[in-house]
Amino acid sequence: MFDTVVVATDGSESVSRAIGVALDLAERFDATVHALYVVDSGEVDASPDALKDDLRDALEAEGERALDTLEGRTDREVLTAVREGRPITEIDTYAREHDADLVATGTRGRHGENRLLLGSVAEGVVRTCPVPVLTVRQLDEDGR
Repeated sequence: MFDTVVVATDGSESVSRAIGVALDLAERFDATVHALYVVDSGEVDASPDALKDDLRDALEAEGERALDTLEGRTDREVLTAVREGRPITEIDTYAREHDADLVATGTRGRHGENRLLLGSVAEGVVRTCPVPVLTVRQLDEDGR
């Protein structure tokens, strides 16, 4: 049923449960796991010119840490990628390029509650991605 699972991560704690669910599905279906981190070009472009390169480097390093953390949660081989662009577009494009059967993502990212006013990456991926998208909500301290 699932041969290729793409896990979109932003390195936040809120994606932790989504990673676990995606890795569990990949294990059950013996699927190939791809992990993707997108450096948001909007964040980089909005920063002062003197800081753009440093911010890009910092976000790429954060992405590598997020992907390393994800890889450390499984014995399965994980194909990783860091891309730069608009996260929704890059996730959609990556899923198409790798003929993904499923994209998994958390529902809250680094921007937290403020993203409710602007829309979220998860919502955008659900609306535009050509393959099924599994969104996983991080549970609160009470397990709800």
